[in-house]
Amino acid sequence: MAQVISPPTILVSVDTQTDKASSKPLKRTHKSNTSISTKRKVPRSPLDRTQKLNLEVSPHRAVSAVRLMRIELGGAFADLLNEKGKGSGDNEMAYVERSLGFRTKALDDRDLRLVTDVVGGTIRWRRYLDHLICSLCHDENTFRSMEPLLLQILRIGVYEIVKLDMPPYAVVDENVTLAKVALRPGAGNLVNGILRKLVRVKENNSLPLPKLEGDDRAQARALAILYSHPVWMVRRWTKYLGQEEAIKLMVWNNSQPSFSLRANNGKGVTRADLVTQLNLLKVPHELSLHLDDFIRVKTGLQNVIQAGLLKEGVCAVQDESAGLVVSVVDPQPGESIVDCCAAPGGKTIYMASRLNGQGMVYAIDINKGRLRILTETAKSHQVNSFITTIEADLRLFADSNMVNYDKVLLDAPCSGLGVLSKRADLRWNRRLEDLEQLKNLQDELLDAASLLVKPGGVLIYSTCSIDPEENEERVDAFLLRHPEFCIDPADRFTAPLQLVLCGPCEEIFCAKIIDIYAVHGCTKKKSEMTN
Repeated sequence: MAQVISPPTILVSVDTQTDKASSKPLKRTHKSNTSISTKRKVPRSPLDRTQKLNLEVSPHRAVSAVRLMRIELGGAFADLLNEKGKGSGDNEMAYVERSLGFRTKALDDRDLRLVTDVVGGTIRWRRYLDHLICSLCHDENTFRSMEPLLLQILRIGVYEIVKLDMPPYAVVDENVTLAKVALRPGAGNLVNGILRKLVRVKENNSLPLPKLEGDDRAQARALAILYSHPVWMVRRWTKYLGQEEAIKLMVWNNSQPSFSLRANNGKGVTRADLVTQLNLLKVPHELSLHLDDFIRVKTGLQNVIQAGLLKEGVCAVQDESAGLVVSVVDPQPGESIVDCCAAPGGKTIYMASRLNGQGMVYAIDINKGRLRILTETAKSHQVNSFITTIEADLRLFADSNMVNYDKVLLDAPCSGLGVLSKRADLRWNRRLEDLEQLKNLQDELLDAASLLVKPGGVLIYSTCSIDPEENEERVDAFLLRHPEFCIDPADRFTAPLQLVLCGPCEEIFCAKIIDIYAVHGCTKKKSEMTN
């Protein structure tokens, strides 16, 4: 009979995949004049006057507005973290120039932090901000007909006033200047009117927000505005978790994310060595409560990047939840392990580092470019000799493959509903209909992964979703199709866990780590099963 042990109340963040932002520029919102030759004097042109005004435009607001535009159009992600560190600011200013027709002052370290904060916060709170902007407009049509750049400038201003508590009139003046320079004087006047009205109602503690009342549908709509999530997510979480827990989850999603660093044992770097480096860089940190190689970092990640610790392979940015999945796999020297959807490779590299120089991790992914990045990172971590990359669709590879492996990890494509605090834009890019497509894909991938497991081997299934239909229900459906797999407890591998114990079998378990679902299975082919 199945036993259920209640899950812990601690939330463990999960790993997220980051992709290189597209370099496709936006269309300019206005036509710029042709460049003026410096070989002869010419009368002052409108461009000259604009260039002079641009020096007064707030750099972090200009960059934030353009980046928000690019995110909504699908050309960028919300984070600014990359190996270039300060160079990312130069990249962003180039986008400003191509999109708006001018540059501002260069971004300093404070500006970079503000861009990250403003962009992430504005995306998280988008529904809330839009409700306030619409409520403060003369009529709803004014809001509905706003051009994208004007709307982004207003969102930035409202977020800075309401959520960041920045000096209100400085926020008003600088966002008005941006609107006038980037668009036209009339746009600046509209920004001025709306933001000044916002300042007044905020000071009077009378923000026009909905009340939590009425039937379930009305309350879901109100909660969707108050906590800035799509209505369908609110209704789904209220159904599964209850309203109180759904609100806690949304508060978590809207909080500033923290990050974890993993010391690269494969290169001989211990956690104590990494602590020493962080102390020298004056980066605040605390030790992981669950994993010996991990350190939690709330701020200062740009300092780590700029010091070259990632590029040199001293450590990796990796969530503890990804480490928990690897601890469930429990790589042992001499084992052959498959990572079915491997790129960008964080778990692959961590598993390889735990083989102690004996064994192999086979990294399968359909994306050649992301496998190339995995290979480059593995070299910097000095574990490339223990990783073999395979460019393939797992479903096709499994059908033609003649080799079985000790352990198979399927970290499946999913809705990502467990990583909304870090993927701020994801909540607006997901639809309820997406879950049906993903469930079908997850079933197909699980069936394919099961063909790679040798008799007595192990299959681990994980997602970064908290939705039961992508986790427990997929496992239950898999077990109905594959009675040769069973489930066994995982408490000896890692904690904290919710355990579902389902009868005797060797080295098989199903475990939920807040937002990770894992199946550890031993197999025999159906033809080998006895009645």
